Amino acid sequence: QVQLVESGGGLVQPGGSLTLSCAASGIAFGLYAMSWYRQSTGKQREFVATILSHGFINYADSVKGRFTISRDTAKNTVNLQMNSLNPEDTAVYYCKAAGPRVYWGQGTQVTVSS
Repeated sequence: QVQLVESGGGLVQPGGSLTLSCAASGIAFGLYAMSWYRQSTGKQREFVATILSHGFINYADSVKGRFTISRDTAKNTVNLQMNSLNPEDTAVYYCKAAGPRVYWGQGTQVTVSS
């Protein structure tokens, strides 16, 4: 059974930081590109960042310089370090594994508000 379990979301003040984690099980982690997406209320789900098994990384322009994606092959996890958060970053953040198949996590809420 494949599972992607996100954690680390919560409420943070503008300018603050959060680190999201996604724990993957039931997949050959090294075969999958791991990504983060987010969806705000009333908007379509949008790409945030991706990291391939060989280390290639890409970010959405809106988060470049503020967010850092990383993966731990030993633990089958992918993390998203988010700094300088602003209210526009408020969304449900989803983990995605793309490889032989595509899997999504259930999402974790991030709210940036004073």
